[in-house]
Amino acid sequence: MIKKYLFSIIIIMDAIVLLTQTSNISISYGEASLLYGDMSFLRMIAQSSIYLFGQNDFALRLPMILMHLASAILLYKISRKYLTRRKDKIWLVLLFILLPGVISSALVVNSAGLVIFGLFLFLYIYDNLPDKAAYATSLIYVFIDPGFVYLFFGMSVFYMYDKQKRASLYNLMLFFISIYLYGFEAYGVPEGHFLDAIGIYSTIFTPSIFVFIFYALYRRYLMNNMDYIWYLASTALVLSLLLSMRQRVMVEHFAPYLIIALPLIAQTFTNSYRVRLKEFRTKYTMLFALSFAFLVFNYLVVVLNKELYLVLENPKKHFAYDTHIARDLAKQLRSKNISCVATDKKMSLRLAFYGIESCEENMLEENDLNVDSDVTISYRNKILYSANVTKLNNK
Repeated sequence: MIKKYLFSIIIIMDAIVLLTQTSNISISYGEASLLYGDMSFLRMIAQSSIYLFGQNDFALRLPMILMHLASAILLYKISRKYLTRRKDKIWLVLLFILLPGVISSALVVNSAGLVIFGLFLFLYIYDNLPDKAAYATSLIYVFIDPGFVYLFFGMSVFYMYDKQKRASLYNLMLFFISIYLYGFEAYGVPEGHFLDAIGIYSTIFTPSIFVFIFYALYRRYLMNNMDYIWYLASTALVLSLLLSMRQRVMVEHFAPYLIIALPLIAQTFTNSYRVRLKEFRTKYTMLFALSFAFLVFNYLVVVLNKELYLVLENPKKHFAYDTHIARDLAKQLRSKNISCVATDKKMSLRLAFYGIESCEENMLEENDLNVDSDVTISYRNKILYSANVTKLNNK
């Protein structure tokens, strides 16, 4: 009976953890740039949420959390085509939730979470609705985010090999329209960023899971068991690795296309596992246990990331430092009746979200951590940021 409700329990617990995390992080410079920068679909979503729920971190991150939860539900529904056992589908969703890259996309306001949700929605529409619905969805995606450009390219390749010329040309047209609207970066001479790309992929998925993703895609190629999801994942992976030989690649733009391949990976693993007798399943069991333990460890590191400050000599080396400080700093400035400051561009833009405007009346200058300061941000008595506020006489 518990299996029937386990999926709902996992989704609810995931939502609780993510909503709790909104009170532990501040707006980053990248998020502030998106919120106050050029108009985009993601900016409109964030601003709509802020309009409804107020200017705070909960409202800022709520759309990303909702898209993440919807992605998990869509993954469960899509996986029915590849996995017959309910427990396998539940394990797959749990693996998705625990992936380091997925956690960050659920909390940080950037295009990764939007693209992941959009891709899962496309897969669901493709499998359950007429072809015209998939074509219309692709057309809409052209004007939503440049991250969907690899969807058009991958589907064009798939339709070409499936001998559907019109569908292939249609997606190729969308691919070039997207490039025309947003551009496509391909530059430089061979510099050898290939290993950097592999390293970032390993960080997003964990090393063991990334290796198995590569193995599963290659194995399905050898067995000629390639569907449209395989083409989407494989074309994105190959293209990113080819580009990495000439330039530094934004791997996070390609990673969503490997994330949607999780049903294929799960099917490959379960088939390889169950085709063997129990006494020959030890290696697979150990691989799964090791990968899952590593995922749980990474998940706890992300959720409890502030504890790392206690063991780091330099707080700025913390991987999430850029998503801390700003809200606490704004709170301290308001407690001193300071409503505006002059400071560096990045911090100024972040403080604006919390109501501290830019002006020439007060100068905010960051100090060394071991210097007595007007404003000090700390965590468990560990100083993370210190600065002085100087009132300027501009008359």
